[in-house]
Order: sequence, then structure tokens, then C-alpha cells
Amino acid sequence: MLMGNARFIDDLEPPGTLHASFVRSQFAAARIEGIEVQPARFVPGVETVFTASDVGGGLRAVLNRFEFTPTVMPLLASEVVRHVGEPIAVVLADSRYSAEDGAEEVIVDYQPEQAVSSIDRALAASGPRVHADMDHNLLLDVTMYEDSELDRIFSTAPLVLNATFATGRVTATPMEGRGSLAEWDHREDRLILHVSTQVPHLVRTTVADVIGVPEHKVRVVAPDVGGGFGLKCVVGREEVLIAALALRLKRPVKWIEDRQENLTASFHGHEQRYDARAAFDSNGLLLGLDVDIFCDVGAYSCFPFTCGVEPLMAATEMPGPYRFHHYRARARAVATNKAPIAPYRGVSRPQITLVMERLMHKGAVRLEMDPVEIRRRNLISTDEFPYTGVTGLIYDPGSYRESLDLCAIKLDQDSWKQRQEHARRDDRLLGLGLACFSERTGYGTPAFAQRKMGITPGFDSADIRMDPSGSVTVAVGTSGHGQGHRTTLAQIVADELTIDPSCVRVIQGDTDLTPYGWGTFASRSMVIGGGAAKLAAARLTERLKRIAGHLLEVAPEDIELRAGRLQVRGAADVALTVSDVARIAHHAAHRLPPGHEAGLQTRAGFDPPGTYSNATHGAVVEVNAETGEVHIDRYVVVEDCGVVINPMIVDGQVRGGVAQGIAAALYEELLYDEDGQLMTATLMDYLVPTAGEIPTIDIHHLETPCAYSATGAKGMGEGGTIGAPAALANAVSDAVAHLGIEIDTIPITPARLLAQIEEATRR
Repeated sequence: MLMGNARFIDDLEPPGTLHASFVRSQFAAARIEGIEVQPARFVPGVETVFTASDVGGGLRAVLNRFEFTPTVMPLLASEVVRHVGEPIAVVLADSRYSAEDGAEEVIVDYQPEQAVSSIDRALAASGPRVHADMDHNLLLDVTMYEDSELDRIFSTAPLVLNATFATGRVTATPMEGRGSLAEWDHREDRLILHVSTQVPHLVRTTVADVIGVPEHKVRVVAPDVGGGFGLKCVVGREEVLIAALALRLKRPVKWIEDRQENLTASFHGHEQRYDARAAFDSNGLLLGLDVDIFCDVGAYSCFPFTCGVEPLMAATEMPGPYRFHHYRARARAVATNKAPIAPYRGVSRPQITLVMERLMHKGAVRLEMDPVEIRRRNLISTDEFPYTGVTGLIYDPGSYRESLDLCAIKLDQDSWKQRQEHARRDDRLLGLGLACFSERTGYGTPAFAQRKMGITPGFDSADIRMDPSGSVTVAVGTSGHGQGHRTTLAQIVADELTIDPSCVRVIQGDTDLTPYGWGTFASRSMVIGGGAAKLAAARLTERLKRIAGHLLEVAPEDIELRAGRLQVRGAADVALTVSDVARIAHHAAHRLPPGHEAGLQTRAGFDPPGTYSNATHGAVVEVNAETGEVHIDRYVVVEDCGVVINPMIVDGQVRGGVAQGIAAALYEELLYDEDGQLMTATLMDYLVPTAGEIPTIDIHHLETPCAYSATGAKGMGEGGTIGAPAALANAVSDAVAHLGIEIDTIPITPARLLAQIEEATRR
């Protein structure tokens, strides 16, 4: 990708391609009184226009919970629109430019209605409804955990903290937006869909179901994908519609999302509010937690994860790495007239970590305790693993206290107060913030089944075949999009077979060539996909040993595999190379052991219960009291993702995640006005940080091997994003603590922070 050799959706254009441009709603809430498409047909290059009357259908995601209300996301809106950017019609033309010109000529007669533009407005008893057939705006309302002891605990605890935390709406802004190219293969009599996705097999199943063809009639290929971050782990209606049009017209149809569409009409995430109460004893031990969770999920449920992905994750994993025994959580998915949410990198864990770490910070201040010590007293300790948390989740061994202590050492936290006071004498506002968290990773089917989704992901598979030269091809159900999966998976297989990684080819992202799998999201690929690859390679190793033992006239258990040689234990000079055995398995099958089939091919699946990575992030910031700007002086990460298979790739994921966490903490926010109009619809307004805003990130690794994964590795793709907002909020709070300012809302924009400083100064 970095060398410019990648091939993305927009690099593909078969002869006769029709380009698609969507007519999108200008209003957040309106009735469609009429659509006039004829003017578009007169635009040079335009071939046809489709509306909902021509193309029906939609996506209906399901949770098998009585507290859940499903919605249908139509492929094209017909009678009503429910958010700005909702597609109403699609224009097909011989070029993208002509298609866009045609889309501008389509006339839609709207009857605007009052928009539900915030959580508060959605919850108002007499306010408008996003879906007229509902008597409320709650798509999910569930009390996950209840504890009759909590009221007594709060009435007697020495310290009770009450706080409200809020996080801004963000979107993924991958370098490559969404895109699809669908064409009908007349020779094979089936549809081929190239799509920028994290989940090619799921896209194939969904497309086949919606357009009504057998699944073998659809092939989905994900070429190189320029970033996903969760945006592309759901199935978008545009992808399904492009496939349906190619099937109908028997011509290639292509759609490439532009940046304004990406900001306005793609999936968003993380707009949440938490009303929390925490009880501490006089020694800083957390006695109980009561939290009311509100997630603004937009107008529809994403497919297939549903709008429950954020509130259910938040309620279940709120306790994080901390040990306490009394917990109550109510989680609500609130419908608004905004674009739907999807699993954005971290999925509620940046928010719940913000809640827990701000409560720890506040508790330390109120109890006049060291911020490291209050955390140490509450963190799950090494001798408690496996630990069953208050929500029933089982934590496998980690290094929670060890990561905190090492991070504090790297930041020289013991001398911090003296350094901070010295800086204040020079009118410099410095602050130090910490954030401890656990990252539940490698979700297998057992973990996802707890959400009661209509479609339950989890397992993954790997196929391995060795050719006559001894080289290996690995086909996996995971689907990387820039993380270096081909490198890491090749390492895993090569290590198992003791061959050079250059002899291993990895295939991903093509439903014709790979076993059914769930793609790449939720820090699962190295745990589950890597586990399947290792197990398949181990089975291939056993086959090689059986053949070599037969040829060398020893028992298979007397064969050891070292440096690409199958040698007799204790007699290293009696050996065959892996390539020798591969050649015999293909070209001299008569020499194989009786009953041993020709060739060398194995498959393995892996479906673990899940595991926990953990980390501590620490940040030192300087606040400019005149402008409200925050500058990050230092950033330290101490991270434990089990066995580190490729340190360079792991560090790259940490740095990328921290960059996104910094973005959410200080810069990025999608803002809507009262009418549901997006006010940050360009990159002039939605502030994605550049390299200039991201500090040097000092990364340190601890390794607690995972007992539940085949490789000992734990997932780590989301950890950087999870820890950064809380660390920075605590650091800024520390910098302005003498003014009585609390930082409980992100992003911490200069305007917001300056207003708080000015108000505190007036007081």
C-alpha cells in the first residue's frame, strides 16, 4: 500500500461501467410528497434513474430481546426520510461526473417535519418520533444488572460521586471511503461484487438474501481496503443496491463514496451520555456503581450488529479492570434523526473507560489520595485470576497493576507535583493523566451469543495447502484492511512449519477462495484467524511427519521438524526436507503410507471464549489559558496483548489507535443543529488531526500469554483508541484543577475549555 502497488475499488473499471450517484435527503425529517426524475434523464451521459418504486427492499437487523425494537433501513427512502443524507434515488450514467450532474436535476418535493436532533429531545414525552409507528424513541431499553444492596451502600458510603459524562459523535474517515463495483458474469451466470469491506462473506450472504438469489450465485471480493475502523464491518444499503442494479441491468455498476457523503451519510459512532454514581470507602475502595447509559444511535439499526452494539457493550464491560461487587446499569439506544451508528473502533470502551477513569481521578482528589494508589487498590491483582467480574465475565490473566506501575515510573509520577508547582510559578498549566483499562478481544461465538443477535458471528477458519515445491498457501476468513495481516499470518504458519515466511502466501477477502469467516473487527484476527491458521499448520505438520516417518521407516512421533527438515530424533543426518516430502505427496503418491490421500491440504477452525488485553496510558499536557488549546508534551503506553507476534505491526496499531483516541479527545466531532442539519460536513470543520498534532508515543510491552488462544496472543487493535480520551481528560483536569474545572465532556475543544476557564476566572 505504501509503495503505491495496491489496488482499490476505484482502480477497477470494466468496459461499459455505469457510474452511480445518489440523490440524498436535504432534510433530517420530512415526508416525500413526490419525486421528479425526468429532468435527470435529459442530462448528457445519464442512462437511467431508479427510485424506491423501482427498487424495494431493505435491511432489518434483529436482536432476540423483548426490549429491542427492530427497524427496516430501506435501500431507498420512499414516503419519509429520517436523516440528512438518506438516499432517495440513484442516477446511473457513463461517467461519475454525468451521474452527479443528473442527481442534481432530480426534484424532490419535501414536506419538512420536526427533527429529533438530540438525546434530550428524543426522550421528551411530547416530542416527535423518528418512526411514526412507535410511541417512543427507544430502540433498546434494557436494565442489564440490578443490585438491591446499592441503595444501602450509597446511603452509608463515606464518599459518593455523582457525575455526567458525554462524548461527541465521530465517524471513521478512512482514507478510502466506501465503494462498490458489481457486474454480471455472463460466462458463469452470477454476480461478482467488488466492495471495500471488512466482512466479505457477510456481504455475500446479505446481498444474496436481499436480492433473492442463491448464495453460490454471488462472489464478493474485497481488494485492498484503505481503512475500515468498524465503518466497513457492517453491510451498507448502497452496497446491496449497487449489486441489485447490476443484476437487473446485467451491466457493471460502480459507486465511489465522496468525502461529504462519508461524513454525512455513512455510519457514525460514540455519541453517548452517562449519568453515573460511584460509592467509595474512606480507603479509596470502590464499593458500588450505578450508571444510566444513553447512546444516540441515529435513525436505524446497522446490519447485522443492530443499534444494541454500543449500549450492550457499555453496560456489560463498564467495570473494566476494577474489582467491585455491586453494580446497576440501564442501557438505552435512543433513536434520532441522524445517520445510523455502527461499531466504530473501540465500541463504547473509550466511553466507559472515560467514565471509570474520571471517577477514579475524582475519587483520588476528594480523598486526597495519590491517583496511582487509588487505582492499585481497585485493580484486579495477579493472584485473583481467573477472575469473575461483577457482570459475570471471566477475566483471564493480565498485568493490570504491573502496567500501571510501569507507566507511572516512565512518567516519573512520584515527582510530578513538584514539577507541576514549579511550572505554575512560570504561568504554565501542566497536567498528568492516567487511564487503566482492559480490552475484551477475540470474541468467539460464545461471547457474541450473549447479545442475542439474529446473526451471531464468532468462529473463523483457515485452509492450508502445500504445493510440490514445499511452498504454502493459506486462505483465511479474516479480511485485513491495512493492518499487515498477510505478514503476521505468514509468520504464524511459517513458525509452525519451520519454513521461511517468504514461502507462505496468504489469501483473504475473496469468498470464492477463502473459507467462510466473519472478517476483521473487534480485535479478533490474530486471536481467531491466527489461531485457526496455527491449528491448520499444526495438522499439516502432523501429516508431513507421518509421511516422513513412513519413508524413513520410523514412527511419526520419532520425527522432529526443524528448519524445514523432517529428521529422525537423535539422528539429524537421517532426514528429508519439507520440499522433498511435498514433492512425493504430489508426484509419487504410491509411496505414501497406506490410506494416506495424495496432496497436502488441511483445514482448521477456531472459536475461543474470548480474552482480555490490558494497558495503562499516561499523558502530560500543557493548557494555554489564553486560547484553550491543549498541547500533548508526553504520551506513554504500557500494553499487554499476550504474545507479541510482530512488534512493529503491534506498535503501528497502538500508534494508530492512540491517534484516533487523541482525535476523539481533542478534535473530532460531528455537530448537528436543532433541525438535524450536519454543521461539520467537510474536513474544514470535522477536524481530523494531522501528524503535526500527534506526539511521539512511547510504547512498552508486557507479555501475559493467553491460555485461550492457540498462539498465546490477545487482540490489540482497539486499545490505543480506548485509553487516550480518558488519559487526556484526566491530564487536562489535572492542569486546571486549581480553577475548580472538571473535564467530563469530550472533545475538549479550545472553545469549550476556554469558556470553562473564563467562567472559573469570573467565579
